[in-house]
Amino acid sequence: MTRVVRLRPWQKAALDRFVDAGAPDFLAVATPGAGKTTFALTAARHELAQRPGRLVVVAPTAHLKLQWARAAASFGLHLDPQWAAADGRLPADMHGIVTSYQQVATSSRLLATLSRGAFVVFDELHHAADDRAWGDAVRAAFEGSHRRLALSGTPFRSDTRAIPFVRYRGDEAAPDFEYGYGDALSDGRVVRPVYFPATNGQMEWQAPDGSVQSATFDDRLDAQRASQRLRTALSLEGEWLPTVLRAAHERLASVRAEQPNAGGLVIATDQEHARGIAAILKARLGVGARIVTSDDPQASAGIASFAAGSEPWLVAVRMVSEGVDIPRLRVGVYATTTTTELFFRQAVGRLVRWTRGVPRQRAWLYIPDDPRLRTHASGVAEQRRHSLRKDDAPERVERDESAAGDDVQMSLFAALSAVATDVHEPDDLPYDPEPEATGGEEIELMLAPPPPPLAGGSEEAPGAATLTRREEKRVLRDQNAAVARELVRRTRLTHAQVNAELNRRSGVRRVTEATTEQLERRLAAADRWLAKT
Repeated sequence: MTRVVRLRPWQKAALDRFVDAGAPDFLAVATPGAGKTTFALTAARHELAQRPGRLVVVAPTAHLKLQWARAAASFGLHLDPQWAAADGRLPADMHGIVTSYQQVATSSRLLATLSRGAFVVFDELHHAADDRAWGDAVRAAFEGSHRRLALSGTPFRSDTRAIPFVRYRGDEAAPDFEYGYGDALSDGRVVRPVYFPATNGQMEWQAPDGSVQSATFDDRLDAQRASQRLRTALSLEGEWLPTVLRAAHERLASVRAEQPNAGGLVIATDQEHARGIAAILKARLGVGARIVTSDDPQASAGIASFAAGSEPWLVAVRMVSEGVDIPRLRVGVYATTTTTELFFRQAVGRLVRWTRGVPRQRAWLYIPDDPRLRTHASGVAEQRRHSLRKDDAPERVERDESAAGDDVQMSLFAALSAVATDVHEPDDLPYDPEPEATGGEEIELMLAPPPPPLAGGSEEAPGAATLTRREEKRVLRDQNAAVARELVRRTRLTHAQVNAELNRRSGVRRVTEATTEQLERRLAAADRWLAKT
């Protein structure tokens, strides 16, 4: 069955280059919100139609595993986002799996077997360098695959650990295709322009050596004291953070007058900090906030609920750094002590996703006027100014010549006071792309049908799926389990005896390896058995 997919010009250009390249490895860097998932799944459909085999996607988080599986299902590709080594063989009605970098590190040997000759997609490949062992595991697991497509929302460096399957120029990754934030703004109707209100302050703290320090963000400090200053500004006890939260909330309220479901995001330093920020929003501003943290097993469900709803604020700790699609986010507060450019750009990426039908789609990220963050923001703002061809005055740039780092002994460090002072508001210029903007001129592309799943199995029309195949099977397994319990009650047989007989009647070896067709056949066999008891 063929499928028509609508591609943005950059996606079609990237696909053409991917097809023409033919090399085992291809790195595509595209700004957050541009549509990397659609490009990757289009490339997967093309590749699997030319050379049938498995598809393996490696994602950074558990939430993104499910997001990838659902997106793939809309392309007629069925991936198991909950695959585990204990499940045995991959069911015959699945095209492949979605796994995580952490899972690759613990299951590289088994994945090497599963991915032999496969097409592999690495989502945000720079995560392979998050842990020293992960890069080696990625190489061991996937060096036998036929072709590998790596994706990243931001350019990345090797630092001390080169990432497998990536070419480097010096220590900078060399993409085979790049579509930057400035390119997307120029195209129009792809991403939003982001502005960076920066707030200065007067901070006072007790350093680990017992000395009392005082500084504003204008003062030049060494790396250690700069980190202490930033931590003081973001402390829950001071007045700097409540002042910035109030300004951000007022901005969000004005945006919600035009877009009632617009949301705000606060990126917190840790779990205690996130809870404290939510408490400030409630006590000072009378507004509730949803909290998502990495240790919460319901975090993914919380993000999905927030994305689909109209709650005003989400407070998160690293849970929405990249890949998570919440297009209604319009205002952000950068309240974390992480100052790397990669993390900063990932935070910006949460605010740039374009929403059809919403006018004047500007976004704002409120930041401390820390020189490191100021420099990162200036780089993004320069792309914005160039792309929008505006004459707004450039934001102030001050390079931080010291290395980033924070080796503060927290038991000896104490924030004493933090008061917000100057707020550097960028010029908010009207932005509503012209109707002829090239980003809106999508291209229709006819895709060849994908191969049937691994060893047969029925295939519905692409785009028709509302659940992943794993979710469909969960429903069928629950129904099978309920009928089996009733058979146990009526026949006085054990659960093991009933399930073994049902497997025999339906030709199922293990329920975890069964196709949807086999599970439906097993359910029908159980119903027939029940009718005779």
